[in-house]
Amino acid sequence: MPAIIAHLPWWEAPTIAFFYGLIIGSFLNVVIYRFHTGKSLSGFSHCLSCGKRLKWFELFPLFSYLGLRGRCRGCGCSIPSRYFLVELLTGVLFFLSATQTTSVLELIYLLLLMSIFVVIVVYDIRHFIIPDSLTVLATVVVTGWFLLRLSGGTPPTALLLDIAASLGGTAFFYSLWYVSKGMWIGFGDVKLSFPLGLIVGAPLVFTMVVYSFWIGAVISVALVGLSKLQRGKLCLRLGFRNLTIKSVVPFAPFLIAGCLLTLFTHLNVLTLFTLLQP
Repeated sequence: MPAIIAHLPWWEAPTIAFFYGLIIGSFLNVVIYRFHTGKSLSGFSHCLSCGKRLKWFELFPLFSYLGLRGRCRGCGCSIPSRYFLVELLTGVLFFLSATQTTSVLELIYLLLLMSIFVVIVVYDIRHFIIPDSLTVLATVVVTGWFLLRLSGGTPPTALLLDIAASLGGTAFFYSLWYVSKGMWIGFGDVKLSFPLGLIVGAPLVFTMVVYSFWIGAVISVALVGLSKLQRGKLCLRLGFRNLTIKSVVPFAPFLIAGCLLTLFTHLNVLTLFTLLQP
């Protein structure tokens, strides 16, 4: 792939990608809110409480939320912090993606994936479901990248090995789903694990799986601990009396976090174990 952006200073491409990510994050907020609702993605932005059409200076990612102190300028109702967090998360992911490559084509590939991941994570947290259309879209994007790599000279055997390893990871998650009858993870998580395995490649599929469970364990334990404070000022309002790893936070965010940690660090968990040995 052509290294078109290799001549830029090391900080310039990631910085541009960050601010571009803020803009895309603002659009993804619209996608997340209107996805599977039958509402069009077109039209003017408005307050969800009073319906007031937002002015141009109320539409700057991050800055408008901070300037308005998280409240509508018209009715004073709170603006969900999700909008701010989605914009920030998208910007950070775009920044990290730009540090991984000097190829414009590969960067576009990564940015597409990051956008899909943000929608999946937020949608799964809100609705406890991963739409098949998003999993298919991620698979299509990865498949397109595979074809580009193949045309660029990557040996077919290497790609077949990636597919085999990804199928192995998917089979593992399927076994968890099957044995637990869907109590440990959902079938949507099983389907999502396939494109995620393709993204990290054969050598790191096992690492992605391990990272996913590590991250899930840490976050779940933390949330279970925080839920004990609901009688005080902190209220998570999760809607569950008996919190489990599955009920605290859906598993898709853990899967994607494990994939991204593997993708951005390239640190094999087996190597990590070796480094930790005395």
